[in-house]
Amino acid sequence: MEQSRTIVIMQGDQTGQELLDEALRVLSPSILPPNIQFKTFDLSLENRRATKNQVVLDAAEAVKQYGLGIKAATITPGGANDVGSPNAILREAIGAQVILRVGRRIPPVRPIAGVHAPIAVVRMAVGDSYGAKEWREGEGLDEIACRTEQISRRICRMVSEYAFWYAGRVGAKVFGGPKYTVSPVYEGMFKEELDAAAKRYPSVRYDPQLIDATYALLLESTGEAMVIPALNRDGDNLSDLVLKMFGTIAGSESLILSFDDQLHPCAIVAEAPHGTAPSLQGKNLANPVAMIMAAAAVLSYIEDERAVRTCRAIRESTLETVYDGVRTSDLGGHATTTEFTDEVIRRVSAKLDVWDALG
Repeated sequence: MEQSRTIVIMQGDQTGQELLDEALRVLSPSILPPNIQFKTFDLSLENRRATKNQVVLDAAEAVKQYGLGIKAATITPGGANDVGSPNAILREAIGAQVILRVGRRIPPVRPIAGVHAPIAVVRMAVGDSYGAKEWREGEGLDEIACRTEQISRRICRMVSEYAFWYAGRVGAKVFGGPKYTVSPVYEGMFKEELDAAAKRYPSVRYDPQLIDATYALLLESTGEAMVIPALNRDGDNLSDLVLKMFGTIAGSESLILSFDDQLHPCAIVAEAPHGTAPSLQGKNLANPVAMIMAAAAVLSYIEDERAVRTCRAIRESTLETVYDGVRTSDLGGHATTTEFTDEVIRRVSAKLDVWDALG
């Protein structure tokens, strides 16, 4: 008997929730293996406030238990005494170490600067500027703002190890790095771990650069696949830039990963890298590609032939839909959100039927 697998579904806000609904339409019971089920948590701002973030902690416990999650975009309120960022709480609660975002071509969308080989950003999932202690001292023009940040060697090592492992897996070079010349103690720790990982993976090309040079050289990159390891703040900025270089920030999924000491993933949360887009809420115009790709990515971590085939069918169908001219307005088309999803669903069903017929 096949072992049952549970995917934790984390609902969100505004367009984030609307796009999650579209992705779940693609993950219909008719195409999924019968042993896959969903467990849903409401991470909307209203419910996070009502539960004082307990629902986020409950969702995190479920992700740790079941290993897989799909999360909608959520609102992070700005008030200091409000519920804060559910993403930060979730990442810390599941022991996340890495955020992976991969910019890739979306044929026939024209990328910027001629880039066409994939660029992956491997970012620290916790620490650094996020969650830093902040305070102010003094008054008037003499007032100063202070911040205390920290990173751990464990996280530095895990990000470095995963960056080189992933680069070896996809045939890419490891490129970029921290500004260790200005920050030899803080950012220097990350550089030490990257250099050590390079020695453990001698077959992977290593092209270290300072973070500012990394940005500049990205605009000259074209044909070589790259993996860029980054601090939390740097990776946040880099990943948005990299995805936009390929045409849209809504073109690729984002993965949050937690690993055991043997580098085996023990908790994975997939989401879209963009926000809740309140200006598009209720208009049926938002691009669902990233959220659909996130749903597909989770299936790739299930040890089930049908799940892996379904993942491939969804990915191919999503890109083929764009290629054949069914596109939302941000990709230069006129399709609505639901029209795009309907076409993906049609193609996924057709692919799976054909593949079944061919054995």
